[in-house]
Amino acid sequence: MSIWTRIAQALAALANGEGLAAVFDRLRTPPERSVAFTIAVIGLGAKMAKADGLVTRDEVTAFRQVFAIPPGEEANAARVFNLARQDVAGFDHYAAKIARMFAGDPQMLADLMEGLFHIAVADGDYHEAEDIFLSRVAAIFGIGQAQFRALRARFVPGAPRDPHDVLGVPPGAPLAEIRIAWRQAVRDNHPDRMVARGVPPEALRLAERRLVDINAAWEEISRARAA
Repeated sequence: MSIWTRIAQALAALANGEGLAAVFDRLRTPPERSVAFTIAVIGLGAKMAKADGLVTRDEVTAFRQVFAIPPGEEANAARVFNLARQDVAGFDHYAAKIARMFAGDPQMLADLMEGLFHIAVADGDYHEAEDIFLSRVAAIFGIGQAQFRALRARFVPGAPRDPHDVLGVPPGAPLAEIRIAWRQAVRDNHPDRMVARGVPPEALRLAERRLVDINAAWEEISRARAA
């Protein structure tokens, strides 16, 4: 059974008058967590699209880059998007439910933030309203300012970038400690571990970019220390 079939079933189970946020109260264990991940990115992406007042073709394409939507399943993805846009519940209500669902799994919440950043910059314009939106979602998710800066630096062209933020270490940390953090980050982002966390296989391509950034941060720090 495909993830899109399971999403269709989750939407069909909504009672009359229930909003999309009700789905997150019902999907708590694998493989349902992968369904919740997909719905969360699309749903919050729809709320973010309202934040800057424009849904562009590039943003729609970005959804397709995060999730491989097969022919015939576009309607299910569109229904999630439209339900979120029409829902009277605010994005903070969505984000709080998602944070509770993935409580104890901060890496999954970071994965979700990456998907949202990918969509935000898809049209080549990172809007101030999108930055405010994403910073507030990050706060609800319990993502600290340093990690948020690292995410923004990786996705937003021209944003200030500190390689220590990418690896989650303070600038004055010993090189041996930074090496341990780098190796742990590489292990944490192995595709098998991401699937085990409930990240849909369709979204694993985000991990490829993350690993490039992680390795680049380590190389930058190690070169600077050797100079």
